[in-house]
Amino acid sequence: MSQHITIIGDGSMATVCALLLDGNGHKVTVWGAFGEHIAELITTRQNKKYLPGYPIPESIRYTAEDGSAFKDAELILSAVPTQYMRSVWQRLASQVPAGVPIASVAKGIENETMLRPTQIVADVLHDHPDRKPRPLAAISGPSVADELARCLPATVCAASDDDAFARHLQETFTTSWFRVYTNSDLLGVELAGATKNVIALAAGILDGLQAGNNAKSALLSRGLAEIARLGAAMGAKSETFFGIAGVGDLATTCFSPTGRNRTCGELLGKGIKLEDCLKQIHGVVEGVPTTKSVVALAKKYKVEMPITAAVHKVLFERLDPIEAISQLMSREPKPERIG
Repeated sequence: MSQHITIIGDGSMATVCALLLDGNGHKVTVWGAFGEHIAELITTRQNKKYLPGYPIPESIRYTAEDGSAFKDAELILSAVPTQYMRSVWQRLASQVPAGVPIASVAKGIENETMLRPTQIVADVLHDHPDRKPRPLAAISGPSVADELARCLPATVCAASDDDAFARHLQETFTTSWFRVYTNSDLLGVELAGATKNVIALAAGILDGLQAGNNAKSALLSRGLAEIARLGAAMGAKSETFFGIAGVGDLATTCFSPTGRNRTCGELLGKGIKLEDCLKQIHGVVEGVPTTKSVVALAKKYKVEMPITAAVHKVLFERLDPIEAISQLMSREPKPERIG
């Protein structure tokens, strides 16, 4: 059944979601914060800045006007990078229709509050006590935007505390090439999506140093172990981290040549300074600010996360990547522990 769906954000993931939903017969409106970019999208019908090469049908409506963003909206998709979500939703809060469900495709943890994307939305919209409670969800998994734009096979999870909403998203997004599983572990799915970006930075550093596949595979397995430990300490389900939203997304992010986090890590491994790496990459590298949040969460929940700690030192304490690897390899020998 056709729905009116509003997508908040105009980056690569917002664009592929718009293309997918439009192809499924839904009426899609995309809102962007910057009028100039929206005007370019309307004129060229192509997202040259974030996802060049893919024509955008005329049936997809674009707007930069806050008042028309949610016209007839029956479902809202938040595709804004995590560190910018609060300001965007504060800007739009008075316009958000009561009770309309919201799903997030962002992957990160807010620095100041340690909140996950759906928690940020709930926190902002809670300022309006006259509004009805609304279902919230996260859509997450191995989903490289360029591959989705080419309709290559992909699988993700729709995670929500509201089972009916998760099933609704499953029906809304599923296509012959895009498979959606439901998942009741919203905490675990969002945490997995955020933390895998930190490990992807480390994987990129290994690529930049040409450390080899043995090192990278070991990094993935030990990175997954420390992610799962944090998840368990925070109350997530351990099995979530060994599923599509966990190890599935982790593997794609660490190996994809177009992934922003892996690419940033590779440049760091080649000796380029962080600020210069970020200038070379189009779009937000979510793993960089999220590293700060994950280190803070590890401290709060008393979880040992040596790889995350090493990435933090490389990013923010100017530790040489080779020295970081040396420190990890020279840690005290111990039995392997998973989760």
